[in-house]
Amino acid sequence: MPGERLQGSSAVGRFHGATETTVEVTNQKEPGGHCHWLGCCRQNSLQTPLPGPSKPHAEDNELQELLLSVSSINLLSNKRSQNRLEHHTDLYQSDDLIIRRGQTFQIEMDLSRPFNSKADDLHLDLKTGPRPMVAKNTHIIIPLVDELQDEGWEAKIVEQNSNRIKLSINSDPKAVIGQYKLTVTVTCPNGEAATHDPGKDIIILFNPWCEDDTVYLDEEEERKEYVLNDTGRLYYGTEKQIGARTWNYGQFHDGILEACLYVLEKSAILPSARGDSVNVVRVISAMINSQDDNGVLVGNWTGEYAGGVRPTTWSGSVDILKKYHKKGLPVKYGQCWVFAGVTTTVLRCLGVPCRSVTNFQSAHDSDVSLTYDVYFDENMEPINKLNGDSVWNFHVWNDCWMARPDLPPGMGGWQAVDSTSQETSQGTFCCGPASVTAIRTGQVYLKYDTPFVFAEVNSDKIYWQKNRDGTFRQIHSEKKAVGHCISTKALGSDKRSDITHLYKHAEGSEEERIAVETASRYGSKPNIYTKSKDEDVTLEVTIEGEGPLMGADAQLTIVVTNQSSKPRRATLHCQAVVMYYTGVLKGTVKKDKLPVELMPNEVKTMEWVLPYQCYKDQLVDQAALMLTLSGRVTETQQVLATQTSFRLRTPDLKIELIGEALVGKEMGAKITFTNPLPRTLKGVVFRVEGLGLQKVHEVVVGDVGSHSTVNVTEKFVPTQTGPRKLVAALDCKELTQVHGVANIVVMEQ
Repeated sequence: MPGERLQGSSAVGRFHGATETTVEVTNQKEPGGHCHWLGCCRQNSLQTPLPGPSKPHAEDNELQELLLSVSSINLLSNKRSQNRLEHHTDLYQSDDLIIRRGQTFQIEMDLSRPFNSKADDLHLDLKTGPRPMVAKNTHIIIPLVDELQDEGWEAKIVEQNSNRIKLSINSDPKAVIGQYKLTVTVTCPNGEAATHDPGKDIIILFNPWCEDDTVYLDEEEERKEYVLNDTGRLYYGTEKQIGARTWNYGQFHDGILEACLYVLEKSAILPSARGDSVNVVRVISAMINSQDDNGVLVGNWTGEYAGGVRPTTWSGSVDILKKYHKKGLPVKYGQCWVFAGVTTTVLRCLGVPCRSVTNFQSAHDSDVSLTYDVYFDENMEPINKLNGDSVWNFHVWNDCWMARPDLPPGMGGWQAVDSTSQETSQGTFCCGPASVTAIRTGQVYLKYDTPFVFAEVNSDKIYWQKNRDGTFRQIHSEKKAVGHCISTKALGSDKRSDITHLYKHAEGSEEERIAVETASRYGSKPNIYTKSKDEDVTLEVTIEGEGPLMGADAQLTIVVTNQSSKPRRATLHCQAVVMYYTGVLKGTVKKDKLPVELMPNEVKTMEWVLPYQCYKDQLVDQAALMLTLSGRVTETQQVLATQTSFRLRTPDLKIELIGEALVGKEMGAKITFTNPLPRTLKGVVFRVEGLGLQKVHEVVVGDVGSHSTVNVTEKFVPTQTGPRKLVAALDCKELTQVHGVANIVVMEQ
């Protein structure tokens, strides 16, 4: 039933066999010597008795029967407790009471005498933030009721055994998330007593299992993947050469929940705003980068990483978040996939369904035109100083799942969030959440940052040529230039899932063109679209197989097709540049011209080769290059232009397991690496880690000669059962994006 609260068998208090921690509460005294917990003590009963006969024992017995205080509280917080199991928080490596909002939980308490429901009363207070206030939903008063009505915060006694009672407590599905202090107040007819245990706080998270929570996700398989899975796959490379690497999210790892709450505490978001999933996700996208707010990660795309860790070397989020929590300073260094990996960890840890997403040929629109613009001079040479827009070979961001009550109906579901610091949003380096549905339909006027994400996935590539008077005219456009093979890890497997259809309609369809033209009306060039001319010559570049290997000559194929019944001639200007994967150019490595003569209806194929000697000293991270072709058909003046990004493939680290995978028993892994370059690699280091296997460990390999093979054996002792992943990454200045993974199923001894 919609709105039905999630109550299991624990609603009636049956927790047989659970191992719990009992918290003893010490009675405290108010100033002046009066016992606060014994607040029902009457003043005359404490006065010195007059001389003469008296009945002190009878009065003391009567007093003790009236007094009511709390002796101890059991939060039933053990990882194997019914609370933790029903709230799907049993995987967190902590014995704190971790619950999800909108769901019932239980606590037990021992009183100084049996609770009398007709004469006594009880209520609980939960407080979060530096200045808790009822009006701000940061001070919650939970009354005792006869029956639970599923109307926000309320508590009911479901079991009573002598002096011990068990409470079943309903929580509000809109509650502020975070860490709460608990106070229990018991009242008897003659006074009151309160207990408080500062060492056993309650942590409240978002609840994807609760229909009334904005992050509710109705498919259990999706909840398992996007909330509970602590490993994943990140994709990189180019659309024709998609690479994948394993990432350890580690959201349940010891200390990570505390680190994520610390990130929230350091952010600008007020405690009262932490009940809104939109606000929380937006502030997390700002806090994962260090711009503005000394957030988690320092971005670095220079190729120089002194004083920090090379971005391609990270294999997971745990080490990054622990370092940030320990020192309170940004961790060096990250690039887009690292930002996305850490964002996935934090959001899943807080209870927001989240996944990492890679967009290939991802445009960076710098002038809000919602187009990717390329400028040429009168001779069809690129004008690099004007080409401020760029296309990243790939860019990794996040999708998170939530309702959007702040937007028109239908805009809920997956929301794009980008923690990489590219542009400011309302003065802060953050991006999103932007409705993926709004992006798909071109409704870029809906918040947050929808125009920027739309341009990344569906902007047209417009070519401009400079006129003699200094103005520019549009000479060519590519409608399928950006937003290819948008990828995320598939549900329940390590396969790649293509989700391009979620971000845009089929390329060239009427729906897709309507979306593009709708979006462009809200950009800085609203009148850019004009009727195109007939074109009868096509130009494309193809890559054979998985593409060229690092250390060898790179060979690409240029295909020119004449679709007319007449001959055609053209001269192609070819320019190969090394670039960062972000699309920023480093330098030209080859430049030449190719004359082309085509017979009627001819398809001409030409091989284009980039020798290793041309690029060997020019490569940057990701080994990315771009080939630009431009020219003009002599007979028709049709402009030919295309750009193709490609990467040089690097080898994998091969991992061979040695021994049985048993908890508490040492086993090994043989890591093998072959240097693909005709040069020596200096100072090679392997970073090895695995959730439930071992912490991050650096293995110094040293120099590796040209085409040499090295073997390293790593010893470790598994600590957790179940399927595990051992991940290794190579750290070396001359060669990046080299990694490997081994799947391990760990059994009990």
